[in-house]
Amino acid sequence: MYAARVRTAARVIRRRPGGPELPVFDHRDHPEAGTQVPAGGVEGGELLTEAVLREIDEETGMAGVTLGAAPAVQQSPHPHTGQPQITVCFQAETAETRDDWMHAAVSGDEDRGMVFRCFFVPLERAGGLLAGDQGEFVGLVR
Repeated sequence: MYAARVRTAARVIRRRPGGPELPVFDHRDHPEAGTQVPAGGVEGGELLTEAVLREIDEETGMAGVTLGAAPAVQQSPHPHTGQPQITVCFQAETAETRDDWMHAAVSGDEDRGMVFRCFFVPLERAGGLLAGDQGEFVGLVR
């Protein structure tokens, strides 16, 4: 039996006149991973808020993110190992001006060297685009 892995995930919003948008990304070298939001494991001694901000930076390079509430907690098995996971989903806001960009991760043991294509999608469409169960709590974002 595995101990549960604690993770964080970010639902970052960019406010636009046409409605809120969610930044998502695709792995350039691993398209089979699907479209995702910033998420990942909490490192030893790290606060949940530190972990989610680190994941946003590692996977998108967005700066100036303002962290909000954690409106949801998700419990699910890892899709490949079956290890139990507990994911704390945070809401955040950004004033990011880029609409579509490439980001190379320079930190993080798992992400270092990965290249992500980051882009914004309308919040109302995001849930259906996201891989796995990542779209589950998009409807809670305000």
